[in-house]
Amino acid sequence: MKARFAHLTAAALLVIACIPSMAQAAPDEKLKAAAEQAKPALIDTLRDMVLIESGSSDVGGLKKMADFTEARLKALGATTERRKTTRGAGADMVIGTFEGTGHRKLMLIAHMDTVYQPGILKTEPYRVEGDLIYGPGIADDKSGVAVILHSLQILKDMGWRDYSKLTVSFNPDEEIGSIGSGEFISQLADQHDVVLSCEPTAARPGAPHETLRLGASGTATGTMEVTGRASHAGAAPDRGRNALIELAHQLLQTKDVAKSIPGTQLNWTTAKAGTVRNQIPEKASAGADIRLTIPDGIEKLQAALDEKIKNHLVPDTEVKITIEPGRPAFVAGERGRALAEEGKAIYAELDRPLDIVGTTGGATDAGFANRSGKAVVVESFGLAGFNAHAHDEYVDTTSIVPRLYLMTRMLIEQGKKP
Repeated sequence: MKARFAHLTAAALLVIACIPSMAQAAPDEKLKAAAEQAKPALIDTLRDMVLIESGSSDVGGLKKMADFTEARLKALGATTERRKTTRGAGADMVIGTFEGTGHRKLMLIAHMDTVYQPGILKTEPYRVEGDLIYGPGIADDKSGVAVILHSLQILKDMGWRDYSKLTVSFNPDEEIGSIGSGEFISQLADQHDVVLSCEPTAARPGAPHETLRLGASGTATGTMEVTGRASHAGAAPDRGRNALIELAHQLLQTKDVAKSIPGTQLNWTTAKAGTVRNQIPEKASAGADIRLTIPDGIEKLQAALDEKIKNHLVPDTEVKITIEPGRPAFVAGERGRALAEEGKAIYAELDRPLDIVGTTGGATDAGFANRSGKAVVVESFGLAGFNAHAHDEYVDTTSIVPRLYLMTRMLIEQGKKP
């Protein structure tokens, strides 16, 4: 072999070496064409869902979303179930189950709720501007719901059933920590080999690199409660013990505590004190958003906070901080990275870059799905979009065909595995 190719340059040898992989990188033209054909229908689905306001506390809107998604899953051939969440607004999860002819168990997850309040469409209407479509919740996470529905339609039309069981889970409370659905998502994920979580991938026009994500923060809620003593603010302020002043002191001295504990983040975000102007407040409280990527983060943070609050500014006041655990952290591990690398190779078939990224400050249901480590979980199979949880949330429609291609190819490849 060496003698045969001895006359070739190193560059020529490199070309020869690359020929097999170049052949493997050719796209599935039939699947790509199906994704292109599905694009207008997916846009229609996005419009229909965005026009349903479905904030996490909007039971009526969430029911409309559950009715919409359940009908679509039934039309795809799924056996459906409505499961009421155990906490929060009490809206329904929608679970669709497909029985196949293969042997692997696959699961797709997305959420129906948004962060927006009822009436948001009056100030943030659905609108199309070039390749961008705007609307509340269109990226996070109605794009994920749409990718699932239309990917399954493509695969149904192809007659693909190479799985033992394929489960779809749409929950109504992700934006408030999946407080009533998380445990069920975790239990359901443990019954599957692979879970693809369909949160959006953040990508701005002009910075088109989309992603698959291997990590997301866990969450917790911190509460600080201060007790002082009430008194007349004009006639006898010195007899009081001002809980508001002590609260301010404690907020300042605890605001950077998490910086000394790698894998934790704490931000005080809400506060309340007093009821009337002319009374020294005896009660004050504050709430904190806490993010965690280490398993013992709550314990370490609690100990550090307890030590800090021993230092009082206002004498004779009591200060207490409690931390309530929320969603677990998502850390994909090596199996998840290998799965994401497969996704990257699929995107390369379209000559499109795909970045594999680590932990984000956001928190998602991938944390519940990955909690036991039984299933292989990868995040961010939704559309490319931006401004989630803000004004002018949008998706980039140029990502529709690649994302449908990625999801369908990924499911086909996972179904082939032993």
